[in-house]
Amino acid sequence: MELSGKHVTVAGLGVSGVSAARVLAGLGAHVTVVDGGDGERQRETAAALGGEGITVRLGDGDTLPEGTDLIVTSPGWKPTSPLFAAAADVGIEVWGDVELAWRLRGTARSASVEGGGGRRAGVSAARSASVEGGGGRRAGAAPWLAVTGTNGKTTTVQMLASILKAAGLRTAAVGNIGVSVLDAVLGEEEYDVLAVELSSYQLHWAPSVRAHSAAVLNIAPDHLDWHGSMAAYAADKGRIYEGNTVACVYNTADPATEELVRAADVEEGCRAIGFTLGTPAPSQLGVVEGILVDRAFVEDRYKNAQELAEVTDVQPPAPHNIANALAAAALARAYGVEPRAVRDGLRAFRPDAHRIERVATVDGVDYVDDSKATNTHAAEASLAAYEHIVWIAGGLAKGATFDELVAKSAKRLRGVVLIGADRALIAEALRRHAPEVPVVDLERTDTEAMTAVVDAAAALAQPGDTVLLAPACASMDMFANYGKRGDAFAAAVRALHNNR
Repeated sequence: MELSGKHVTVAGLGVSGVSAARVLAGLGAHVTVVDGGDGERQRETAAALGGEGITVRLGDGDTLPEGTDLIVTSPGWKPTSPLFAAAADVGIEVWGDVELAWRLRGTARSASVEGGGGRRAGVSAARSASVEGGGGRRAGAAPWLAVTGTNGKTTTVQMLASILKAAGLRTAAVGNIGVSVLDAVLGEEEYDVLAVELSSYQLHWAPSVRAHSAAVLNIAPDHLDWHGSMAAYAADKGRIYEGNTVACVYNTADPATEELVRAADVEEGCRAIGFTLGTPAPSQLGVVEGILVDRAFVEDRYKNAQELAEVTDVQPPAPHNIANALAAAALARAYGVEPRAVRDGLRAFRPDAHRIERVATVDGVDYVDDSKATNTHAAEASLAAYEHIVWIAGGLAKGATFDELVAKSAKRLRGVVLIGADRALIAEALRRHAPEVPVVDLERTDTEAMTAVVDAAAALAQPGDTVLLAPACASMDMFANYGKRGDAFAAAVRALHNNR
């Protein structure tokens, strides 16, 4: 679609909506932003956009502006929104900001992917053979190595970017990770390849995206209120494989991810590549005697394997983080990155805060902040990393149930401290599946309650145990976000350490 002169409605006045509105206006579109809010922040933003010639309509996000040719939506807007129903009735397309970025990629630059300097150090001939994937692309449109999944997306994309940088490639970790894809593809900096995190929301509104290679890390119930069903949620995740040219990377421990590969319409020659924490079969990456190995991107994969890195090169070396590293390595190898760069990139990588982050050891007890574990699937992976645990859990359940999580983790639990609005749901699961485990139920919901939480956990713990904040719930009942929750935990642990 030629955007100049078109009337485009942008749904949402958040960060992605404002960015999309400005890009569209810069391309000559007539832009109207709609938002159901009408608070001080929205009014300030509306005033700024108005000064740039962009119309903003506050307090009504449901009515389709007259003359609209296209809608560009922020990721969080539900597909059932009246605005989209009205658009469907008259045949108007809805794009997300990722779809917009994909369609605009390469329009701001003319340099080729090689950047005029030939192939980068550490990238094999396989990369130059596979990068076009048979479909070609416009000059300056860096290929995408894309990652989605219920959990582990951000860590995997950051690992992938670290590996690509170790190979001497110009890259960035973008998408649902802080730097928008739109900013990356239209910015001044030229990239060889992008490591792209995509959420199920973003994928729902991005039907045209065609990645060089992509991975689905895992599929577990999440955001079902937005998608409407587990099947719809999984289908949106599976969109990431559509049109892949080189590799569809899946998790052998999660059959749903392989089923998504089987259902995808990919380019001829695109391969299914599995990753496993066990010994890999041909066309898989896995672990053998503490070594990450590749039996996919090697000559005669039925007889040979390539060492990539040691398990100890991955920090922290928890099982689910090793799985993240294998997925990142698979995507990098699909792009032609040499083994040494995989090792160097993994060694250089350190995860963001609040992801299995050891805060301190007090009286022989480790205190670990995994506040990012905001759903049961993430909490299960975190709990599996430790042998004896005092578990801090609770918050907003978002419709989740906890029986399976508690049943799988019961043998590891020394004790449990429950917090937050929906803690009773976890307490009931503990009574059913771990009745012998001592539970402290804290009714306080103020932000200062974390000191009492840590004190209660310390009283339950024994030397050699791990006190683990892996709440399996969202944080917004007590804290602004999971980061604030993790910060409060870390502060309380440091206070405990200083008082001993």
